[in-house]
Amino acid sequence: MNEIWIIGATGRIGRAMARQLAASHPLALMGRDQARLRALADEVGGECRTIVAASPEAVIAEFGRGAPAVLVNLVGPFARTGVPIAKACPPGTHYVDLANELTAVTHLLGLHDDAATAGRTIVTGAGFGVLGTESVVLKLCADRATPPERVRVDAVALIDSGPDQLGTALAGTVLDVVATGGRRYANGRLVGAGFGCDPELITLPDGTTAKTGGAPSGELEAARRASRAPFVVAASAEAPSSPVVRAILPAVAALLSVPALRRAAQRRLAKVTIGGGPRTRLFSWAHARVQDRDGSSRDGWLRAPEGMEFTVSVAVEVTSRLCRGEGKPGAYTPGALFGPELAEQAGGEFIVN
Repeated sequence: MNEIWIIGATGRIGRAMARQLAASHPLALMGRDQARLRALADEVGGECRTIVAASPEAVIAEFGRGAPAVLVNLVGPFARTGVPIAKACPPGTHYVDLANELTAVTHLLGLHDDAATAGRTIVTGAGFGVLGTESVVLKLCADRATPPERVRVDAVALIDSGPDQLGTALAGTVLDVVATGGRRYANGRLVGAGFGCDPELITLPDGTTAKTGGAPSGELEAARRASRAPFVVAASAEAPSSPVVRAILPAVAALLSVPALRRAAQRRLAKVTIGGGPRTRLFSWAHARVQDRDGSSRDGWLRAPEGMEFTVSVAVEVTSRLCRGEGKPGAYTPGALFGPELAEQAGGEFIVN
């Protein structure tokens, strides 16, 4: 059966994916609230059923009743939800998620051998986070005989999805990133760095500017694998650029190690409203700079639609390709599996100097 399971189907991205996939695939919409799941199923039509599953354990239990062709996980923190679910997927069931936390992406890619043996494909980071900057690195390194010495990637996402609460799952992901602290690759080794480290004011191809700083994202691992460079920095416009904020983040991370404080912080953060503000730019941008030992460098950009729109397009395209049998067994980031052209298929355009 060519059924697709969508975990977290009633969220913003889940709803958009269900609308696009329902016309061509049978769906199982999964989440906590039966009424909301049923309303979405009625809206999208097609061959669509609902499953109430409020935890990774509940999702895994459903494998005893049947297995999908592809399971799409939209519920973070992905290190806590994605890793156990991806491990438990039956042979032949492919797994897709939107992870962009360094720990989650690294752990999921670490399942490569098990997935290959089981004949299933794991794709982590199927969104603007990971694919955006990864695709530019792949583009810049495609014709290189030797790896560059240094790589820096910068993600500048446009989020224009209307006001909505952050939500418990995304709040947990944000707190996981803060608790991890900054990271970079130096001499091929993952080392600690201050969150928001390596700040830079970059000029975008449209003439506007953006401040970016280092963050412990899955883009760091994807850029390292795509380039094989020993020195790699991954930065984001979402990372704090203020020296004062960067200075207090280690203390915040320490507080988040206390379970009661973390739960309280997650509850409060989940209620924060995001989106709905004035649009500050027209596109999302992903940037990469590759530099050789002699100091020569080359820059490239991906101009992409609004971040949520691009992410939905990527996730739908990856899911559809896996349903058509176009993947290969193992664990991959989206660009590593399908190439940089996947970003163009999702609406992006490369600008390479």
